[in-house]
Formats: sequence, structure tokens, C-alpha cells
Amino acid sequence: MNLPVWLKSHTPDAGESRWERPGPTADQQRRDVIGVVIFLLISALALELSRGFGSMAEEDSPIWLQHAVLALMILPLVLRRKYPVIVMLVMSALFIGLSLWIPLLSVQISYQAAYFASLYSAVAWAKDRRTLWLGTAVVVLAMALWVILALTVANTYDGLLEQAREGDETYRGILDPLTSVSLYNVIVNFAYFGGAILAGMSSWRNALQRTQLAGQSEQIARQSAELARRAVIEERLRIARELHDVVAHHVSVIGVQAGAARRVMDKRPDVAAESLRTIEQASRQAVTDMRNLLGVLRSETGVLTETDDGGRRPEPGLDDLEELARQHRELGLRVSFDRVEDVPGALAQVSAPLALSLFRTAQESLTNIRRHSTAGSAVMTLRTGLSGEQRWVELETVDNGRPRPRAESGSGFGFQGIRERVALHRGTAEIGPRSDGGWRVRARFLLH
Repeated sequence: MNLPVWLKSHTPDAGESRWERPGPTADQQRRDVIGVVIFLLISALALELSRGFGSMAEEDSPIWLQHAVLALMILPLVLRRKYPVIVMLVMSALFIGLSLWIPLLSVQISYQAAYFASLYSAVAWAKDRRTLWLGTAVVVLAMALWVILALTVANTYDGLLEQAREGDETYRGILDPLTSVSLYNVIVNFAYFGGAILAGMSSWRNALQRTQLAGQSEQIARQSAELARRAVIEERLRIARELHDVVAHHVSVIGVQAGAARRVMDKRPDVAAESLRTIEQASRQAVTDMRNLLGVLRSETGVLTETDDGGRRPEPGLDDLEELARQHRELGLRVSFDRVEDVPGALAQVSAPLALSLFRTAQESLTNIRRHSTAGSAVMTLRTGLSGEQRWVELETVDNGRPRPRAESGSGFGFQGIRERVALHRGTAEIGPRSDGGWRVRARFLLH
């Protein structure tokens, strides 16, 4: 027989063989017990019905013994999923031994179905696949031996030969009785074992696929949770950058003007009054910008529109850079601003989020110059250009001052925010001292 080769070709690959199917749950085990009891009752009824039309007429063993042997063949199925390979081997031994003891009982459908179930369960539930296939090979060899014993010890061949002598020559086969019965048993057993093994492999692979799908679902859920967590962190960082850029600029103006007003309040009340007006404007603008920011966070589109109260407006962009430079000139920093386009209308290609990042970069750069540098002037340039086939836009702010003493230095969150904004748009940032003195902040973004 070529069954061992067939089995080898249907064994799982190395990756699948490392997977172990989980054992039966308590509920599955309980269902196995109930199923075996029901199957045992149906088998007993089928045995008595078959006795009614004479299929057991030639069997002279006690009826109770026939039922006991049938029950002995069926009862191990209670453990078919918990100890699949052991149950298969035990039932193989029972199948051979009991069939030789009471041959007519082995033709009962329930008797053969019980053995089929043991083969199926072994292939479907065995954890150690190597042990399974070794055990299956032993079973196949044992069944081949059983076929030989059935034809000899059980006198099956003698009965067939006697039937052949008594029968009509017209119905004789093309082969002699021994060859015919041998080939017939080989075909039947091949189909019997092959069907059980194929059904078991199908069940095992389905369980493997379900496990893999469950694992993939868990992995997707974990990845989704991680992406959600990262999104929350990135949103918090974005809000932190917006808060820093919106608040720090105006608070810095308020602090400078308050100090100036305090120093000249007694000697030059008119200058102190002007400083207080500036503080008033800066505080109102801070409140307006905060309101705008909160409105953007609450809105679905992220873009604000003008409302009846007039206190909300769109986020600032490139058109607001000139006004920003003017505000800092009023605060005492001489700021020159230039727009340079390599192609007319190139700045119109800048998207609103990118324009906001450029504005915040300019705002933070000028605020840092006033707060942390000795510079009295700064040059801010917004320009576009072409590198190869890729168009870019950059904002550069340079000054001629030196950093103030360490006691007056900032927290560094401003420059960190600039770098984070630039990285968000996959740009490049250059922040640091110039070789000829002063400080440079340059942010370049690619235009898509």
C-alpha cells in the first residue's frame, strides 16, 4: 500500500507543525460525553434492528456480550479530543481484536463510524504532529495486518470461496476470488482512512486559520490602540506648540511694556500711558488668539470663519508676516521683511497648515530675539526656490546680537516647537549661531 507516502505528502509544513491546537474546553468535553451517550443508545437500537432482518443470525454469542463489545468500542470516544492519539491507538487495537472475536459485529455501521471518529479526532486535535503521523503509520500497518487476518484466521476467504463454488458462473469476476477480495479491501480501507485523515486535516487547518485570524485581529487592535495613543500624543504636542506660540509672544510683549511703564511712570507719564495701551492691545490680542485656538480645536474642519461677535478669524498665514514685523518694530526691534519669489505666484501654492507653521516660526524667532538676544535689529526673509524638480519655500530670520546672560535664558521650548513643526511637514530646520556673529533660524519646506 502507498498510504504512508500519501500521508507524508499531506503533513503540514514546518511552520504549521509548530502550532499546537488548544485542548477541548470544559463545554466541549461535556458535549463529547453527551454525544457518546446518545451515539451508544442509537448504536444499540441499530444492532437490534439489524438482528430483526437476520444480519446477526450466524452469531451465537450472547446478546448482552454483543452490546458490551459495541459499547467498549464506542466509549473511548469520550476522550477523543483530550487524548486524541492515545484514543486512536487504543481503538485501533480494539477494532482488530474485537473484529476477530465477533466478526459480524465489525460490519455494524456504528462500529465502523466509531473507529472513523477516532481517526478523524486524532488528526484534527493532536498537538504533537510528529507523534500523530508516526501513530497513523502504525495504525495503517496494523489495518493491513487486520485485512490479512480477516482473510485467514476469520475464515473470510473460505466463505467467499464457498460462495463462488455455489454461485452461477455468469456472475464470476474477471479476477480470482482471493485477488478480488484483497483489492476490494485495499480500495475500501484506502477510502476509509483517507476520508478520515482528510476530514481531520481540514478541521485542524480551519482551527489554525481561526487562531491566526484571532491573532491578527488582536495585533490589529493593538496597533490601532498604539496609533490612537500616538495620535493623542501628537495632538497634545500640537496644542502645546500652539499655546506656547500664541501665549509666549503676547506675554513677552506685556512683560517688556510693563517694565518700561514702571520705569518711566513718574518722569514721563505719556510714555507710560503708551506702554499701558500696548499692554492692553497685547492682552486683548492674546485673548483673541486663545479663543481662535480653542475654536480651531473644537471645529471639525480646523478653519475658523468670521462670526457676529467679530472675535474670531482664520488662523494667521503668510499675509500676516508683514503685520507681525510691524508689531515688533513698535516694540523696539528693527525688523526688515522681504518676500522673494523665484516664480511669480509661487507663494500662493503654500497650503494653509504650512503657512501657519511659517508664521509661528517667524513669531517665535522674533520673540526669542527680543527676549534672549542683545540684537537691536533683525532681517526676516520669505523666499521660494527650486532644487532639481522640487520646489521649496523657506523662512529665514537672522540678527546681529549675542545671547543674553544665562539667568535670562528661556526654557528652550520655543526652538523645540519650531523643530517639531518643521518635522511635522517633513522639512528641515537650521537653528544656531552664525559664523560672522548673530543668530540664524531657517526653516525650509518642500511644496508638493
